[in-house]
Amino acid sequence: MKDNNKNLPVIKNKNYEMTIDDIGINGEGIGKIDGYTLFVEGALPNEVIEVKVVKTRKNFGFGKLINIIKPSEERQQPVCKIAKRCGGCQLQHLSYKAQLQYKRKKVQDVIERIGNITDVQVKETIGMEEPYYYRNKVQFPVGKSIEGDVTIGFYSMRSHHIVTTDKCYIQDSINEEIISKIKSFIINNNIKAYDEKTHRGLIRHIVTRTSHHSQEIMVGIVINGDKIPNEKKLVDSLKEIDRVTGIFISINKEKTNVIMGDKINILWGKSHLIDYIGDTAYKISPLSFYQVNPIQTYKLYSKTLEYADLIGDEVVWDAYCGIGTISLFIANKCKKVLGVEIVPQAIEDAKENAKMNNITNAEFYTGKAEQVITDKYKEGIKADVIIVDPPRKGCDTELLDTIIKMQPNKVVYVSCDPATMARDVKILGEGGYRVEMIQPVDMFPQTVHVECCVKLIRKD
Repeated sequence: MKDNNKNLPVIKNKNYEMTIDDIGINGEGIGKIDGYTLFVEGALPNEVIEVKVVKTRKNFGFGKLINIIKPSEERQQPVCKIAKRCGGCQLQHLSYKAQLQYKRKKVQDVIERIGNITDVQVKETIGMEEPYYYRNKVQFPVGKSIEGDVTIGFYSMRSHHIVTTDKCYIQDSINEEIISKIKSFIINNNIKAYDEKTHRGLIRHIVTRTSHHSQEIMVGIVINGDKIPNEKKLVDSLKEIDRVTGIFISINKEKTNVIMGDKINILWGKSHLIDYIGDTAYKISPLSFYQVNPIQTYKLYSKTLEYADLIGDEVVWDAYCGIGTISLFIANKCKKVLGVEIVPQAIEDAKENAKMNNITNAEFYTGKAEQVITDKYKEGIKADVIIVDPPRKGCDTELLDTIIKMQPNKVVYVSCDPATMARDVKILGEGGYRVEMIQPVDMFPQTVHVECCVKLIRKD
């Protein structure tokens, strides 16, 4: 077999000394050996390391960190003992100040490289005072270890191998007691954990949702079946935890990586939680999309409102509105807000949330954002401001085309993926819009993920 890599300056399985220059989009260190780029997980900029080359390609390769010869000044000891094995946190070994700088640079790099925009200010990342214990929703996969024991935790990086997690530093600590009780119940009642390879076993995931406002918590068990044996014992055990106010099962019999099933059965207690962003209340049901970091969500939405620069007489479209979080947060600052979301249950929740807050100037539509907004535009409905908060894949091109045709004065783009944001704002730029400013917000401390809020205004 021909060795296509025989002329490379590195040899696979050999150790080298190198200096790390940068961090990649997944938190890996990046450096060069004789001009050949190597990605090294766990290494930080300005570190001198010993690395073992484990994989080579024509233009780049991957190395395993063997020894840190000269550590970075920003290196810190992770608070979590399984941080290196668990895929949940990629940056616990990096100081929080440096994490915020990394995320700003990440946004700056993609807006220049993908968006071809070099004249816009990317502001300093808005961080947290306490960057731990912030998640209000957690999804734990359940499975079996090689020895056959029940394991509950998180997937290791780039795999579906479950790393048993007794304690997690980015979620509510109450989950430790919840997981312990459910694990004991599974073992004591001889219930089979789900095996995704064979599609057998009952318990697939454990899902918890917390109200930051009330501290109430809902516990869900996702099952590959219709019922949990001896479920009353499980309910009685979980009810012993004071903050638990609702317990449900989610039925998911599909052979899929999608966690929640469409059918929800309430086993005990409340069917939803109530939480607040600022002064606005939201009803959160088991299938509702709701931002996982309520403290940072308030900062992100406040920046969205600032960039919308509303004076009270505007019509605003909120695309990908979910349960109406942004729509209702800004409703009292504009004449009318129109929200659209493809998930019917989310729209029902949005309408209920509007009633709960006595908001009468919000209308919600079920459907694809690109179709609904385009159809309404053809009917003569225009907006002065359009807010988009799309999923990671970004906005549909039809929606971007309609925005350009509609010519709102401002577009506010809320992004959970800087790369797709950069792609989309480039299209909007070609259609007559200018990026005025970009504000990264750290919604997910200790991870490589960053959200940002972008203000675009018409060039004319």
